[in-house]
Amino acid sequence: MRFYYTDHARENLIERKIRKEIVEETILNPEEVLDDKKSRKIAQKIFGNRLLRVVYKGDNKAYIVITAYYANPKRYLK
Repeated sequence: MRFYYTDHARENLIERKIRKEIVEETILNPEEVLDDKKSRKIAQKIFGNRLLRVVYKGDNKAYIVITAYYANPKRYLK
């Protein structure tokens, strides 16, 4: 499988100090995957006391990462 990053995603990862390995781990082994309003997926995984949310498109052959950010787990997890 391959991972592609939009320019927006690359900029976000640098700005937010998120490593690509963590993003890819979240997509491949999420704690939860949600559908968003634009037919994309949101993979979520907890790292420490923060929740990493990765917005992406694709399937098991290729993934396009749109953005990634850390959030408060209480806000997004049930």
